[in-house]
Amino acid sequence: MQRIRLALPYLRNCGWDPTVLAVEPESVEGAVLDPLLETTYPADIRVIRVKGFSPRSTRWAGIGSLWWRCGRALRKAGDSLLAHESFDLVFFSTTQFDVFTLGPRWKKRFGVPFALDYQDPWVNDYYRDTNTRPPGGSFKFWFSQFTARRREPAVLHEASAVVSVSAAYGPDLHRRYPWFSTDMVHTIPFGASVEDLVIARTHRPADTLVPFGDGDFHQVYAGRCGPDMTIALTILFRAFRRFLDSHPHEAARHRFHFIGTDYAPPPLGRYWALPVADSEGVRAHVTEHCYRVPYFDALYYLTSADALIVVGSNDPTYSASKIFPYLFARRPIITIAHQKSLMLPLALQQGIATSYSFTSETKITSLVERVYQEWFVENGCHKLHQDKLRLLEPHTAISMTGRLVSVFDSIIANASRTDEAVN
Repeated sequence: MQRIRLALPYLRNCGWDPTVLAVEPESVEGAVLDPLLETTYPADIRVIRVKGFSPRSTRWAGIGSLWWRCGRALRKAGDSLLAHESFDLVFFSTTQFDVFTLGPRWKKRFGVPFALDYQDPWVNDYYRDTNTRPPGGSFKFWFSQFTARRREPAVLHEASAVVSVSAAYGPDLHRRYPWFSTDMVHTIPFGASVEDLVIARTHRPADTLVPFGDGDFHQVYAGRCGPDMTIALTILFRAFRRFLDSHPHEAARHRFHFIGTDYAPPPLGRYWALPVADSEGVRAHVTEHCYRVPYFDALYYLTSADALIVVGSNDPTYSASKIFPYLFARRPIITIAHQKSLMLPLALQQGIATSYSFTSETKITSLVERVYQEWFVENGCHKLHQDKLRLLEPHTAISMTGRLVSVFDSIIANASRTDEAVN
């Protein structure tokens, strides 16, 4: 919902009046409620929420899928809206990819074009190609990919455009489906909201996970982790192990906090940073809260930390959008990411010298040495990067919404030309 939330304040000024169709928060298993989010967009935006089967009513049978529980309710609500009101476009922005299958249905029945928002790959070859165990287990992932490979081509055939957070998704879709044109794909990362950081600086979580002000040096990472981030975590913790051995007095104050690292609801969450910390012998300095936290709680931790950690995926297509709140938080930052990740050029643009790149073939010894020397020994973790936030203007929510609306406008223009040609 992040792309939609950030766009809602600006869509009307761009000529579009949005109606949001979503599921009730109570229908989302393990949903983290954050009432502050609703204060960040106009109160008169129409939001229609539907309720499916509750997780409690289906979990006993091993069914947790949001689509299986709520897809019928979404379909019925969408059918009713499109049957009784006039809409120019349906934009699907979700990682519940089965929802995309409603696009061809609504296009055929109501003549409304649709666009898709690829925030992640629908068909994901990363875990197969790297022989990495996927989150959620191999069988569930296999089944989701089995259905994805059968549904994706039919949906793409009917879509008017694809919006993507990564420039790699278009070529990947073309390789999979040679008939699919990369011209259909518009790369638009999530925008950054300075206003969100203003709210976060005055917000306090009900129960803080980080004891700021206790005399220790607190480094924070907030966001998803997983098996695909093992290389970056290993580099960080191994470098700290060296620092702990060579400068025990200074290192004793360092604490690393990983927050909201898993998508699974309680009590099913898994730890991803702690096992790596264990293997590198620095477990006593690392805490991990694997469950999701409210958005503004996460921003509070970023803006209050002594330093920030940005660890990237082994997968070069992984979205770079997460780095924007880190940059706006104005704290010392270390970035460790795949050399093809867009996070690195963004970090370097902002003058973050403590940015390190790797590939799957990288021998990490030299990177460990650099992180040890530059981030820890030479106190890079205490140095604020240069203030070049003006260079982030193209990445703000208002700028990204302008790019999104350009896609919408082009869809309508193309549809009008098609109608004229037919007539």
